[in-house]
Parts: sequence; C-alpha cells; structure tokens
Amino acid sequence: MSDALKEAVKKQLSLVKGPDLKSDLISQGLVSDIFVTGEKALFSISVPAERANELEPLRQAAEKAVLEVKGINKVTAVLTAEKAAGSPSSTPRPMPSTPSPKQPVNKEPDQRAVKPGVPGVKYIIAVASGKGGVGKSTTSINLALGLASLGHEVGVLDADIYGPSMPRLLGLKGKPEAQGKYLHPMENFGIKVMSMGFLVAEETPMIWRGPMVISALTQMLREVAWGDLDVLVVDMPPGTGDAQLTMAQQVPLSGAVIVSTPQDLALIDARKGLNMFKKVDVPLLGIVENMSYFICPSCGERSNIFGHGGAREEAKRIGVPFLGEVPLHMKIRETSDSGAPIVVSDPASDHAKIYRDIAGKVWQSLEGVDGPKQAPSLVFE
Repeated sequence: MSDALKEAVKKQLSLVKGPDLKSDLISQGLVSDIFVTGEKALFSISVPAERANELEPLRQAAEKAVLEVKGINKVTAVLTAEKAAGSPSSTPRPMPSTPSPKQPVNKEPDQRAVKPGVPGVKYIIAVASGKGGVGKSTTSINLALGLASLGHEVGVLDADIYGPSMPRLLGLKGKPEAQGKYLHPMENFGIKVMSMGFLVAEETPMIWRGPMVISALTQMLREVAWGDLDVLVVDMPPGTGDAQLTMAQQVPLSGAVIVSTPQDLALIDARKGLNMFKKVDVPLLGIVENMSYFICPSCGERSNIFGHGGAREEAKRIGVPFLGEVPLHMKIRETSDSGAPIVVSDPASDHAKIYRDIAGKVWQSLEGVDGPKQAPSLVFE
C-alpha cells in the first residue's frame, strides 16, 4: 500500500511546474525520495539558494497537490538548496520556509516560546556522545531496560535517522500500526520504542537534508501514541548538529547523559556535547565511561585498552556526576547483536548490575530536577 501511495504522490508532483515554469518537479529531478507512513507524506524539493524565499508558493503548491491523493491527509514538503561549487560554502544547507534549529534566532528572553512536552511523559532524557563508535546506543537501551527493571514505565526514541539501532538491539521487526495521525510504538521487554528503522529497510540509506530529519524527528516524538511514561530515553545521533539542536530547542529535556570512552580523543568530542547542552540550559545528569577496561576471559587479566578513568576525571573537572564504568566485554556485544540486551538476557551478571546502578543514579537525578524543564531557545550573539 505504501508503494502505491508513493507512486500516487509522485504522479501528483509531476503535475506541479518547477522553478523554470516549463517542466515539472519530477522530470527535473528536484524531489527527494518520497517517504510515506500511514496517511502522511514527507519529501523535499531542491531549489536555487538565491530563490528559496520567492519559491515558497511552489512548496505550498506541491503540498496542495499531494493532499489530493486518496489516503494522504497530511503532507510535509520542505525547500532545500545548496550553493554552487566555488561559492563561499558548498555544503548543503536547509532552506525551509521557517527558521531551522541550525539558523541563528535572535530573541529576547520574554519572547521565548513555550515548547510543549509530550502528553503522558513525565521525564525526557537525551543520551548523547560527541562522536560515533563509543557504544551510545548500547548504553541507551541498557539504561532504558535498567530503568524499567526498577519499576518505571519507559519508552525509547531512536533519534539517529541515518543509523537507527533500536530494531536490531531489541530484536524487533515489522512496521508500527497507524491510527489516524498517530503511530503506535513497537514494544519488547516491557518498553515502548519508535525508530526510523521500523519504517525503512535496514539496508536503505537515508539521504536526507536537515529539514527532512527535523520533520521526521518531530513526528516520531509528537505523533506517536506513547501513553503514560515515567521516562522517555532519546538515543541521540553522534555529534552536535541539526538533530541535537532540534531536540534541545523543541523538546523540554529533563536532562542529558553523555557517553564517552576513556581516551583523550573521545573526551575531546564528549566535551562538545557537554558544552552544547550547557549552552541550551539542559541539566547534565552525568557521564558514563564505556569500554572502560577489558577483563581477559581466559586469564582474568585486566587491560585498559583505551586508557582508564578519563571520563571520571572529566566529570570531576566540570562538576557533573560520574555515573559509572562499563567494561568492554564480549557478552555485552553478543547480547546486543542478538536483540536481547544484557540487562534482560543476563540480569544477574555484573554487567547488568552496572547498568541498573547507572539507571538508579539517573532516576535520582531526575527526581531532583522537578520534572521536565521548559525547552530553551538558542540565542547567538
């Protein structure tokens, strides 16, 4: 059904004239991959950067055309543009009709908009890292399962659009059911989860620009029937780009957990994540040192492969809680790859106890921040 709707959307867009007013959007190759979920369609239109503002009626015309498709009742179209080679910057930049989180927004404090929370969700926390490859997603899911083991109602939002991990980590397949404008989250091990990985094939690359990512994140957060949750854990993508700023600007985060490995190179990037959340006034719940040490399964000898204690020292230096050390261990990797993370597959293990201890510290910190904060606005000087 989704493929048929995509073809119908494509057909409607072929009726919309492009910026040259001669040929249509499809024949000019200006439309990105069309994404359809439930009764919603999402796509972007590439336009010349210097004409982005004047072509807003083109975007509106495309949305109106797609709304004519039977079975589609909501459309999100965004304009994207990139400068020509040799210009001051050839990096693709989003050009939506409204300011994106990446653009400077100069507002006085009394003009800041109140960002709504997610109905039924008490706390929203971000699990982040300054770089990839530090085990952030494995930490996120075991933290979520640790919170659930303490008796809390927990959900997980996989905010890594380009590299979603939660379907594999939780051993889940299939697509979420849609009811009206809302999707029902998938469930396993007593927690609810939503991920782009449920909506596209695992091998499909997401070749999306900033506005598409922002729109998808917003819909997965606010158009999912989460129900009543004590905690929604957001597994952030690595870095400090559009997705992170979108979450910081549009979501009342109760706090952030930073994951890092011990070595200096990882800590340099972790500091960027720490400083980003500080700048947008999101409480730092603490730092986790992942891959902290390695115990040889044959001889029992301990090796500090990536160094040791760097994250603890960093937490002490900047005055935030140190949540714990997670070892580099094959069992953690094996259980994650098999879709049954160690907190649920081997709850009596020392590794599961470490994650539950981290979860307990995070919950104590959450109870001390008096519920979700009002989402901040970014002010660049």
